[in-house]
Amino acid sequence: MAFKLEWSEEALEDIESIATYIEKDSPIYAKSVVSKFFEKAEILQEFSELGRKVPEFDDITIREIFIYSYRLIYQVREEKILFVAVVHGKRLLENHQQSITKHKNE
Repeated sequence: MAFKLEWSEEALEDIESIATYIEKDSPIYAKSVVSKFFEKAEILQEFSELGRKVPEFDDITIREIFIYSYRLIYQVREEKILFVAVVHGKRLLENHQQSITKHKNE
């Protein structure tokens, strides 16, 4: 079953911030990284459980895949996948916890 893909405003803002940061050193690499986020998202449309359960949450519907050094965090719902955050792997999820749980009950 192919899931519908949906991006939260927070996740898109995360990607924009990442691109802006990388772009300072390499506009080409910034475009490559951003493209990879969307490419991997397309794969999840068919293989929603490809990612692992996010260790910070006790919820199997909140999952993540790694893209370079970033965590693409998403929630699997009945008919869609909602991307809720993109976080550098060395950062704590504390700053994103509210936005991730905000979408949990929508």
